[in-house]
Amino acid sequence: MSEKTKSTPESQAGDQSTAPKTSEKVHRTTVRTPASTVIIETTTKEIPASEISEVAKATGKSEAAVIAEVETEAEAKTPTVSVFNFEDAKNREEWDDFVTSHPEANFLQSWDFYEFHLSRGNHIVRRLAKDEHGKIVAAYAGVIEAARRGRHLAIAGGPILDWSNQPLITAIFEDMRIQGKKENCVFVRVRPQLERTPENLQLLESRGLKPAPMYLSVEFAGVLDLNKSEDEILKGMRQRLRRALRKAAKNDIQVEKSTDPKDIHEFYQIQLQTANRHEFVAFSEDFFTKQFAALAKNGEAVLYTAKYQDQILAQNFMIFYGNEASYHYGVSSELGTKYSGAPLLHMEAMRDARERGIKRYNFWGIVEEDEIHHRFYGVSCFKRGFGVDELRYTPAHDIILKPAKYTITKLIESVRKKVRHV
Repeated sequence: MSEKTKSTPESQAGDQSTAPKTSEKVHRTTVRTPASTVIIETTTKEIPASEISEVAKATGKSEAAVIAEVETEAEAKTPTVSVFNFEDAKNREEWDDFVTSHPEANFLQSWDFYEFHLSRGNHIVRRLAKDEHGKIVAAYAGVIEAARRGRHLAIAGGPILDWSNQPLITAIFEDMRIQGKKENCVFVRVRPQLERTPENLQLLESRGLKPAPMYLSVEFAGVLDLNKSEDEILKGMRQRLRRALRKAAKNDIQVEKSTDPKDIHEFYQIQLQTANRHEFVAFSEDFFTKQFAALAKNGEAVLYTAKYQDQILAQNFMIFYGNEASYHYGVSSELGTKYSGAPLLHMEAMRDARERGIKRYNFWGIVEEDEIHHRFYGVSCFKRGFGVDELRYTPAHDIILKPAKYTITKLIESVRKKVRHV
């Protein structure tokens, strides 16, 4: 059961000057049946003691009579009942139509992204919520992570729903709890597509979710509004990037595009070079190839390559889904540090995004401007050079299913976060 307090106008009955000022509390009760989740909302009223005394004096009524009148009014309100039916998703078109109808969504909740996880032998959860009329009202997908620190269900970029629908929010987190228990998880980790605000943090914590000790997906991103014209974006860039674009044109750097998974082999070789220069551990070639194949088969992934005299300078693994173009991975060769091709790749991807009707270009993770010793400080400066807006997502939160084991998880992750500076 959860509660939400909200202000309500003074009683409309009688003299407004003598009506008691009250506050309402909404109580939500969850009832589960084999087929449905039912959320029952009841409202109670609370009256400050000072209000009771003042109204009683002004009206000549006893304090007991004033309290009885307010309680009678509250009891007259009929409880609100919301019924949601949950089921495993089975239809790609139905899924993607719903997810992409929400402008905040990106590939993290796309159907094909979880086809990638399946291709890697991972177990996934893909759930839909429907109202009593059979209309889809919410969706979320996640992958089961059989980590030694604690088996868990990871839900990045979801759930997708109307965040003003309070009963639905309660029901969706309850279903996550049920799915996590079915999968014998220690916890469920969620990083929704919500901006970080005090209200959104409270929304999660009021449902029993706890701040996670580690991140799940990017929580601080640089984004560009593609409603801006190319000229407007160029004007908003730092001079260094505009100069790089002019130099690329002068050197006749060419851009090639591919949706062939075989081309990931070259990308991976350069990824190893990039990882060595910037001191991070690269994913495997199998990981990149299967992810690209799953997303490219329906035109959602494109590999952009900048070449100078047939030699690769830089490559970007881009994903186009719903309202967002995502700069997923990028690599640059040793030659690319001399002949900068990366800015050119982004400009070309932005043009393609506009042709698809996409309105947001997401450069993904950035770090704070004063984190000059962070290993991603340099790439963050590069991304900021495009004149991005900073977007802070609500950080990952956990639904704790096994408190004793979760204590171990929290300890391990807290140490890792400190050691890795993430």
